[in-house]
Amino acid sequence: MGNDTPEVRQLSSFIDGPSGVVGDLVRPLTDRIPDPLRRGRVPDDLESITTVRAGAEVDPTEAGMAPDGPERIWRAVERVYRHGVHPAIALCVRRNGKVVLDRAIGHVSGNGPGDPVDGPKVVATPDTPFVLASASKAVTAMLVHLADQRGLLHVDNPVAEYIPEFAAHGKGAITIAHVLSHRAGVPTLRREVLDIDRMMDRDFVLATMCEATPQWRPGRVVAYHAVSGGFVLAEVLQRVTGMSIRDFLGTNVCAPLGMRWGNYGVPAADLDLVARNYATGLPTPPPLSNLFERALGLPLDEVTAVLNDARFLTGVAPSANVVATADDHCRFYELLLTGGEFDGARVFEPTTVRRAIAEKSWIDVDLTLGLPLRYSLGFMLGRRVLSWYGPNTEYVFGHNGFTNILGWADPQRRVSAALLTSGTPVISTHVLDFLAVPREIAHQSPADGLEDSPLYRF
Repeated sequence: MGNDTPEVRQLSSFIDGPSGVVGDLVRPLTDRIPDPLRRGRVPDDLESITTVRAGAEVDPTEAGMAPDGPERIWRAVERVYRHGVHPAIALCVRRNGKVVLDRAIGHVSGNGPGDPVDGPKVVATPDTPFVLASASKAVTAMLVHLADQRGLLHVDNPVAEYIPEFAAHGKGAITIAHVLSHRAGVPTLRREVLDIDRMMDRDFVLATMCEATPQWRPGRVVAYHAVSGGFVLAEVLQRVTGMSIRDFLGTNVCAPLGMRWGNYGVPAADLDLVARNYATGLPTPPPLSNLFERALGLPLDEVTAVLNDARFLTGVAPSANVVATADDHCRFYELLLTGGEFDGARVFEPTTVRRAIAEKSWIDVDLTLGLPLRYSLGFMLGRRVLSWYGPNTEYVFGHNGFTNILGWADPQRRVSAALLTSGTPVISTHVLDFLAVPREIAHQSPADGLEDSPLYRF
């Protein structure tokens, strides 16, 4: 990435072109032949389905980026789109506080696998909201830290101090910090909680949380809490603030940041505006499918169906259903990158953000996901190698969502970014190209150091 030699151009033409062997693999098959990779149709002319937010993108040199830097990043996005497993992709990138990319490609609906060729299609734009899935966890975590900042709770206190009945079955020692860092020992809840009607029943969810028995001693191991942690944190917040978590987020973050979206769920009138998810890629076989089902509580294709369900999209699922545009989610990370202030509105104190991003798990193997991950109190942290965010990103904090949704902030490069997708592929040809997008963003943004970052003191 970052090179434009004749050899690279020739290889790119081979990969992206319609005639090469690799090109045939990454381009969807004809509509007359069943597609084992479950892809949407990709037009040859990508400009016809690409939208740039008018007046948003500055001259990249104003943000300290090379003149062709944003276009190189966007070409990486186009390579992901050509795989056909993400019917819509949106990307927003800020560097030095300036928007260098705010674009979308693809369709909100009508062009996924199974959609009729001649059916109605809605083109995605930078104003298209996406379900953030587990990337919502970072938002929920920061609401907890905001409550701590205001003295309404303390993250090191036991959950049972705020929800006394939670102490049942040996959970009295579980702290809020254990929940935030996926060390609470209760990574799963009864499957009934994942029934959408039951999921929105506060009394039922609370009773289920209190009945749960820890699998491990609190703090002992890291095991991703895909669903359970969000419900615990939301209940704590409601008890200490007297507000629903949706109202707390809207009042204290969405409104100050001027965000039309970015809250849990949407009003029923906005349902058709949300990017539709599709089950894409190869059907996932065991044992990988078993790992995901254990983490998420449902088979993968059922998870995709939940993401599209009107009850889910209009309800509150604190671990999974923040709905935002790429610009909204980028604003959230820009707020954190600058130490808690955005466009003159202060939401967090710098010390609050520093506490939230401080490392709590140093490449421990997550027993739910089976991967070595670094966690803070609410974020997935970068690494020097093998990072979501590209190489040499050990200071990056962010969170991903099922399957290829990513928001992050990079203090070294003064970058905030949100890469949002529809479609939920696990096994497909897209993986390396998807990972190349944050890598290219890092490559095009010089790592000037941390001396000017409000998140670090020297």
